[in-house]
Amino acid sequence: MKKILTLVAAASLLLSGCATTLRSNVTAFNDWPADLPDKSYVFDTPAPAEDTLEYRSYLGLLNNELARLGFTPASDAATAKLKVAMHFRTIDQPVRVLQAYDPFWGGYYGRGYYARGPFYRPYYDPFFAGPLEVDESIQHVYERQLRVTINGIDGKKLFDATVSNASRVQATPRVMPALVQSAFAGFPGRSGQPYRIDIKIDPKLEEQEAPAAAPAKVASDKS
Repeated sequence: MKKILTLVAAASLLLSGCATTLRSNVTAFNDWPADLPDKSYVFDTPAPAEDTLEYRSYLGLLNNELARLGFTPASDAATAKLKVAMHFRTIDQPVRVLQAYDPFWGGYYGRGYYARGPFYRPYYDPFFAGPLEVDESIQHVYERQLRVTINGIDGKKLFDATVSNASRVQATPRVMPALVQSAFAGFPGRSGQPYRIDIKIDPKLEEQEAPAAAPAKVASDKS
């Protein structure tokens, strides 16, 4: 059975902001050669369970990003110099959200506590004969991870990027363009240097079409 986390209203407001701005954590390791004149590639053959129409549609996104970086698809495996592989997963994390409500004064309070004067008091009001009313709801946070690797056709490991993201956007096709772009931000980059990347998604597109990833802002994670 899935573990249900308990958060308060303030946390739910923070998560709701992720619906329009996707923040991802990226770590990329590389041993990229200084000179690689031939960037022809083929995709690695996925496991039968992974070889779905959804997976193949994401290969198209990856294909576009590689083309932007000067890679070219090989006509066949015999002539390719590189092999590219992709893996992704999505985990649904239900979140229990609590909101404390004072029926006398009106209004919701976050973090399970509310302020009156210099003191913070938990779920009761000294001016109200009885506890605060507490509303409870279940929201869903979707944790996603994308991994992209590029190896030489001889098996030498050249590039390995992992992108992690948590948001309340349910449909993976909505966020996959941003995750693929995040994997190649600053390619090949500094090996082993984690960074965060924010990519905005038009909120109108969340209920319509899958969005195109907007230009990304990269910030080095020094924490």
